[in-house]
Amino acid sequence: MVVFGPQVCGDLSIGATREWLVPDGAGGYAMGTVPGLRTRRYHGLLVVAEPGRPARRHLGLAALDPVLTLPSGATVELAAHEWSGGTVSPQGHTLLERFELVDGLPRWRWRIGPVVLERELAMIHGRAHVGIVHRLVSAPGPVTLTLKALVTWRDVHGERTAAGPPPLVEPTAGGVEVERAFRLEGPGWQPIGQWYRGARTRVEEERGLPAEEDLWCAGSFTAELAPGESIEVEGWHGDSSPRGAERIVARARARNRALVHDAADAADRALVLAADAFVVAGPQGAPDVVAGYPWFGAWSRDTMTAYAGLFLATGWWDEGRELLRAYAGTLSGGMLANTADTGQTEHNTVDATLWFLHAVERHVAATGDDDLAAELLPALDGVVAAHLAGTRYGIRVDPADGLVTQGAPGVALTWMDARVDGVPVTQRAGKPVEVNALWINGLGAVAALKERLGRDAAAEHRLRAAAHASFERRMPTPTGLYDVVDGPAGDDPSLRPNQLLAWSLPRGPMRGRPLPEAVEALLTPLGPRSLGATDPAFVPTHRGGPAQRDGAYHQGTVWPWLIGPYADARPGPSADILQGIEAHLWEWGVGSVSETADGAAPHRATGCPFQAWSVAETLRVRRNVE
Repeated sequence: MVVFGPQVCGDLSIGATREWLVPDGAGGYAMGTVPGLRTRRYHGLLVVAEPGRPARRHLGLAALDPVLTLPSGATVELAAHEWSGGTVSPQGHTLLERFELVDGLPRWRWRIGPVVLERELAMIHGRAHVGIVHRLVSAPGPVTLTLKALVTWRDVHGERTAAGPPPLVEPTAGGVEVERAFRLEGPGWQPIGQWYRGARTRVEEERGLPAEEDLWCAGSFTAELAPGESIEVEGWHGDSSPRGAERIVARARARNRALVHDAADAADRALVLAADAFVVAGPQGAPDVVAGYPWFGAWSRDTMTAYAGLFLATGWWDEGRELLRAYAGTLSGGMLANTADTGQTEHNTVDATLWFLHAVERHVAATGDDDLAAELLPALDGVVAAHLAGTRYGIRVDPADGLVTQGAPGVALTWMDARVDGVPVTQRAGKPVEVNALWINGLGAVAALKERLGRDAAAEHRLRAAAHASFERRMPTPTGLYDVVDGPAGDDPSLRPNQLLAWSLPRGPMRGRPLPEAVEALLTPLGPRSLGATDPAFVPTHRGGPAQRDGAYHQGTVWPWLIGPYADARPGPSADILQGIEAHLWEWGVGSVSETADGAAPHRATGCPFQAWSVAETLRVRRNVE
């Protein structure tokens, strides 16, 4: 259990930087801040993902604002909103006695003298359906609770304003239907129909994005409560039906407790629940992985990098098996489909497929699933053959040295793929160090699978030996390894963490050798920097508008997922290097690990507050899964 008291809840400069997330297992979620202030355009109590397309989300129920009418007749507003110009009104956060995250679910507790009100919420796993409970804990007499529903229906990446028509709100038996897209149900519904203009989201303003929208107060639910009584409100999209908000919360709590029944400690419990948030139903019903909340969908690179942490460290083997089979079906020209965030299938990554080879072999080694090995081996052979023959974007094995080269104008194919005005910041054309570590490791993985099944692996061993010898000859520098060789400007000696994979992968070319001191210096409490701090191109903070942030993304910004490769590359116990990330579990995305952090101390978190591969690699290292 995580608890924040009134000094965090009541101070927006602290509390509003801590966010909670309740996923629905289908790519949607409820999300907000500890004090209840909406600081992002993505915050709301019902965010709906399109079936099988977790990147396509709509915000429905933005807020449910409590108003208490006390026995004296006085009214107290318990919500918190920020408006154009920076005014915060009402300021219900100042009445919060505590915020708790219990079994992964948020609980707020307001105190107004002897009157205490609690709120809890949860979602039905696998459905866009939220249940919200307000319970009167104590009071000297009956009180009236009114819950004002602020609604919209828009893409989560955009805004909706009063310049257009208000949302269509139609009455139903127990509440209303909004935009014929989602329903709200609860007691004592009364229509209001009023724009709340100029709702401000301060984090979007900091990110250089439009930060204001208008919300439609559709109406309110109302009931008189005695101590111990509650109001139950539900919101859902699709063909669901009322389930009872109390029951939804109880079932979600029981599910989460079952997930963490064998967790070692509080950090372990948090990481398992955080991992569960990313595993969703994908296309055709097979499991998929959301790369990060609140804005990412499924990316094959992130999925395969996170695979061991999400599925093997947790024992979710059946889900992992079906995911691997589904991803194998996306192979084209020896490449995995990378992302559908744009709405189109793209095959634009050089490393995701090589991570796939690693994931399949690790799965089979951990589970003994020889049937899966036999089923997927033809696809893995196809990957190797396509790289030897050459495939998209200049990806091919150079016959002169057996190393993988890649690159094409205007594209960045490695994980360092940020662009500014369409131009890659770190294009890394040529032979990147981690790509070739993955290639050497992947050939070893395919050979191991073949030998496991009693098949001839001589070809893979020959290819691996040739690539390994070339890596040994071409990659070393006096302080570590080149980041890229044979690039347009020659060999690139930039000090980057990509070289960690050469030491960390189980069949990597530098496995078992000491990690150079210069590479060790990249480490921060939240993981390695993406560029050495003494490099003239180093950017110390990942802040500002889109161009500034993308320009800094891989130029010194800290990436917590790299703590996994660092831990594997470094001999000895890894617990000491996880201390910073474990403390970070409670300071930004509560119970989770962020996408990125500033390269300069104090390494303030940036990017998505909830990131799959950051969580997965931390959990994998903690549970000693290779």
